[in-house]
Amino acid sequence: MALSMHSKDKHMDSSKYVRYTPEQVEALERVYTECPKPSSLRRQQLIRECPILSNIEPKQIKVWFQNRRCREKQIKEASRLQTVNRKLTAMNKLLMEENDRLQKQVSHLVYENGFMRQQIQTASATTTDNSCESVVMSGQHQQQQNPTPQQPQRDANNPAGLLAIAEETLAEFLSKATGTAVDWVQMIGMKPGPDSIGIVAVSRNCSGVAARACGLVSLEPTKVAEILKDRPSWFRDCRCLDILSVIPTGSGGTIELIYMQTYAPTTLAAARDFWTLRYTTTLEDGSLVICERSLTSSTGGPTGPPTSSFIRAEMLPSGYLIRPCEGSGSIIHIVDHVDLDVWSVPEVLRPLYESSKILAQKMTMAALRHIRQIAQETSGEIQYGGGRQPAVLRTFSQRLCRGFNDAVNGFTDDGWSLLGSDGGDDVTIVINSSPNKFLGTQYNASMFPTFGGGVLCAKASMLLQNVPPALLVRFLREHRSEWADYGVDAYSAACLKASPYAVPCARPGGFPSSQVILPLAHTMEHEEFLEVVRLEGHAFSPEDVALARDMYLLQLCSGVDENAVGACAQLVFAPIDESFADDAPLLSSGFRVIPLDPKTDAPATTRTLDLASTLEVGPGGTRPASEADTNSYNLRSVLTIAFQFSFENHMRDNVAAMARQYVRGVVGSVQRVAMAIAPSRLSSNVGPKTLPGSPEALTLAQWICRSYRIHTGGELFRVDSQAGDALLKQLWHHSDAIMCCSLKTNASPVFTFANQAGLDMLETTLVALQDIMLDKILDEAGRKILCSEFSKITQQGFAYLPAGICVSSMGRPVSYEQAVAWKVLNDDDSNHCLAFMFMNWSFV
Repeated sequence: MALSMHSKDKHMDSSKYVRYTPEQVEALERVYTECPKPSSLRRQQLIRECPILSNIEPKQIKVWFQNRRCREKQIKEASRLQTVNRKLTAMNKLLMEENDRLQKQVSHLVYENGFMRQQIQTASATTTDNSCESVVMSGQHQQQQNPTPQQPQRDANNPAGLLAIAEETLAEFLSKATGTAVDWVQMIGMKPGPDSIGIVAVSRNCSGVAARACGLVSLEPTKVAEILKDRPSWFRDCRCLDILSVIPTGSGGTIELIYMQTYAPTTLAAARDFWTLRYTTTLEDGSLVICERSLTSSTGGPTGPPTSSFIRAEMLPSGYLIRPCEGSGSIIHIVDHVDLDVWSVPEVLRPLYESSKILAQKMTMAALRHIRQIAQETSGEIQYGGGRQPAVLRTFSQRLCRGFNDAVNGFTDDGWSLLGSDGGDDVTIVINSSPNKFLGTQYNASMFPTFGGGVLCAKASMLLQNVPPALLVRFLREHRSEWADYGVDAYSAACLKASPYAVPCARPGGFPSSQVILPLAHTMEHEEFLEVVRLEGHAFSPEDVALARDMYLLQLCSGVDENAVGACAQLVFAPIDESFADDAPLLSSGFRVIPLDPKTDAPATTRTLDLASTLEVGPGGTRPASEADTNSYNLRSVLTIAFQFSFENHMRDNVAAMARQYVRGVVGSVQRVAMAIAPSRLSSNVGPKTLPGSPEALTLAQWICRSYRIHTGGELFRVDSQAGDALLKQLWHHSDAIMCCSLKTNASPVFTFANQAGLDMLETTLVALQDIMLDKILDEAGRKILCSEFSKITQQGFAYLPAGICVSSMGRPVSYEQAVAWKVLNDDDSNHCLAFMFMNWSFV
């Protein structure tokens, strides 16, 4: 940093000022560059090494370095505040424009309201039946918001005709981006601000589905345009985008004829493709515009390529308005407006194709997030560990998604063909014996044997009721042992090696393998994260001990924010070896859950097996109607599962049988998990639930309370009624966390039961509780204390433990003021389990 030739510092102990010569300042700056905070010894050494500083006292040198650090801090803070100020200025401009647009929309609605009032008065004043004419007139007026001008067929070889279509597209796009051509409604939770994604809105009462976003990014407009035009890099549903023709325009712009194929999100409907004209130009104010629309018989223009595997969808005038703003950034307006031909899909799936919120999440917001992510990576604000560049990690995410989409869709031009069924239609098996078609994308030749083989995919889709997609996917990620089979995981991992294992027989649950999740990267708003999962190795038999090694998965998880409206939740993974090279072969498998209905304003859902509901609704008892309505969570979603395996030709049928059995087992496991985590909707004819792997709930409650009284001499709580259900209700609703764990001498204790407070503290469910070991939730101090007190618990029957810290299943620290541990005895006074009560716990 350049300093004045007469820099001055004040002595700490006197009022004397010290003037530094340029040579002295230069010498001090050199040292500051190497070490901004030198020690006392280093400062004395500096005086000895630099004769020009010999007339300055060590304390004055110390003051100089203090002031220099302070000045640098002030400069950095001033720079940061200037950046924030520029963002706020640009955002203020954006909000003022949005306010102007909303005022125009209000004026338009007031005019429409007056028009409708006039029509109603005219209809009521007329004795003859003119209602049909009135309805027709109002319908014609309403359609003005979404005009679809009928144009004569234009000459495909005439650039002037294409330019006319382009100019019309530009005008219609701008009327949606900054005008009132579409009735926009802001999405819930999208609050503008300097660090927010921007202003996001969805359409209401227009043809097709549409979404609009505007935001601020710190990239030049030309760079933003380059990123947005590369749609496959950020739009995960884009299978391919081919530019078939490029025509320059006189104003320096370009017209492109584009054919794009997109993936179907489920196995239940066909994929969509688009034939569009894209127009790139610069406006008079310097703004860049990229607008696009489908070429149809009504618009005119060339006819697109014919396809058999796709349904042709229509893109209505859409695009990007990119305006430069002060401080080398850009203000972006994005409009996506499509008609996905909803009538060609099964009725139950139509909400998926009629939701503007899903379009906003998958396309509009995805584009804006991608640009913001690259902007932050470019500025160095995001630092990833592991020595991987952000672009490499992004490529891994794209390859995982693309591999899963390829598996779900199974296009014939990729070499996929249907394998015969075993009589059931629940699981579809497709094989690809031409893996060379995948080379250079997500597959690698090393995965397939030289003497013949390929890829097999087992897939299924199912409807779920009242299960939040984000919650289900989060559970599947955190509790893999609830649905995965270790033998199948081992087979998938072994396929990466030269000599794969024999095909296993899928067993429900398999080995209870533990997993460790190692984070690699995440997006800015944590809506997606990439990670490596290490699965602990097991031997199938004593002779396999040498082969029992840890396995690794590359995993991508997205959409686990329950507050994200219309978000698709997804968990995709692929086995990798220890080397984890940048070009590692990836064979993607996983789950995708997409909401079919918009979210309601219902209260937050219950996240555990609702044992309390069991208590409140006994045989012959019913809840009040108002309470039942309050707890309802009317949400439907579609779950798609796809698992891929490589195979050798002579083992194809065996692998197919294993895959079919495995996927059916996974479907059953997911259904059980879904029932466990769904909000309880018990009716009067449903009896009390029993706890998994434990005695009937009432009996266990009696054992816990009786044992506490025998060992400590006190009551666990006061019970108003001696009835067993009252006891269980008191235990379940107790404010302190009460939980039981197994008493095994040859294994780590695992939890078998917890009351509601215990489940909340561990952040888990009754189903997943049995995956949690006692020593995993205690910190080192807690484990030492428990070990020292264990003999006391064994002899005396109980022990009090001091305040400490434990960890939930989600990794969050939990503090407690005191804990008590006691042995739980059964009716024969034999040891059944060990109970703990953590008092006055709270998340740190």
